[in-house]
Amino acid sequence: MRFVRASIFSAVLVLVGIAATMGAPTAAAQQPAAQSSGPVWEIRTYIASSGKLDALHTRFRDHTIRIFARHGIKSIAYWIPEDQRNTLVYIIQHESREAAAANWKAFLSDPEWVKVAEASNVDGNIVARVDSYFATPADYSPLQP
Repeated sequence: MRFVRASIFSAVLVLVGIAATMGAPTAAAQQPAAQSSGPVWEIRTYIASSGKLDALHTRFRDHTIRIFARHGIKSIAYWIPEDQRNTLVYIIQHESREAAAANWKAFLSDPEWVKVAEASNVDGNIVARVDSYFATPADYSPLQP
C-alpha cells in the first residue's frame, strides 16, 4: 500500500509539473470532455498568496473537506510539495464529469462555504492561483474505479 501511495504521489507531481509548463488551459480544455461513464478524479493545485499557506491549510482542515463531502466531492489525498513553497496539491473524486459540475455548483453556492470563503479572504485572497484538470486511471494503473 505504501508503494501504491508513493507511486500515485509521484505520478501526480509529474502531472502537476507538466500542467504547470503548459500555461493556461485553452477554452476547449476547460470544457467538459465527452460524457463519462464512471468516476473521475480531479487533480487540483493551489498556489497560496504570499504568507497565506497556513490560512489555506486551516480552511481545508476546518471547513472545506467537510463541505466537499456534503456535496458529493470525495477527498482522496492532500499533499504539501517539499520543493514548492506556498503550494497545496490534492485529488478529489466525482461520480462523473457531469456530477463534478453539479458538485462544484452546489459547493460554491453553499451558504456555509460562502461565509467561510468571505471570512478567510477578509484580508486579501488566500489563493493566488488554482490549476485543475480531470483524469481517469490508465488501464495499467494500480488505482482503478
